[in-house]
Amino acid sequence: MKGILVMAYGGPSSLDEVEAYYTHIRGGRTPSREQLDELVGRYKAIGGGSPLLDITKRQAAGLQRSLAARGGARVYAGMKHSPPFIKDVVQEANAEGVTDLLCIALAPHYSKMSVGAYAKAVDEANRTLPSPMKVEFVKSWHRNPKLVAMWGDRVRDAAVTAGAGAALVFSAHSLPERIINEGDPYRDQLLESSQLIAARAEWKDWSFTFQSQSKTGEPWLGPDILDHLESLYGKGKRKFISAPIGFVSDHLEVLYDIDVEARGWAEKRGAQLVRCESPNDSPEMVACLVEICEQHGFA
Repeated sequence: MKGILVMAYGGPSSLDEVEAYYTHIRGGRTPSREQLDELVGRYKAIGGGSPLLDITKRQAAGLQRSLAARGGARVYAGMKHSPPFIKDVVQEANAEGVTDLLCIALAPHYSKMSVGAYAKAVDEANRTLPSPMKVEFVKSWHRNPKLVAMWGDRVRDAAVTAGAGAALVFSAHSLPERIINEGDPYRDQLLESSQLIAARAEWKDWSFTFQSQSKTGEPWLGPDILDHLESLYGKGKRKFISAPIGFVSDHLEVLYDIDVEARGWAEKRGAQLVRCESPNDSPEMVACLVEICEQHGFA
């Protein structure tokens, strides 16, 4: 039997889960009280928890419904840093008779540090099984035509609200600068996606930046989105469209870093920032996942 595993980063569904989630991200090291309070404060600002698990489950359910008409594979959802953990879901799929598993990280752009970690989690779990499954991993899908069309349409929709003269700013989660020297394709794939989406939206005035840096004491890819917006503001820009193409679902990096921090920056300066709607479990997003499954013979 064929199975499909869609995977997301994870997140706390309530404030009570923040400490366990943060500890898992830190490899089992408990965060300091100051670190924990800061993260709890961010989750309070977006309503008390992350919607990511619910969205991922809806994405998986939508994919399952679309594949059911074709007698397609069984679809599972797993998370890297919160339940249901990838390891447990891999075991579940195997116990239910899955022999061939297609794994899709819900992050279109490949980096060994991000998407590569999903592959490692699957491989480690699969090796512990009495009868390991045949696993195929989708490394990246940043050029998928349906993904490009979906974001291009969202840019145009946001432009209706922003009005004429808006600067389009693409963004994605920053990673340590050292990945570039290691030959990681992450930044190049993000720029390629940006170019394709801008062309689809017929948009010339665009730029790319990074967001959501972690405090690790080493240089991270930049410029940071707030610095970049400030630079554009200094050049006379007063309207901005935010397209966080590194993410396909609403979660903290979108709902806080863009909707609270970046929008708050704009409001303080009398500027306007309009964020593109996230793909989430939209029909367009599900159709994109279906196409990926088709390309790999799982639909």
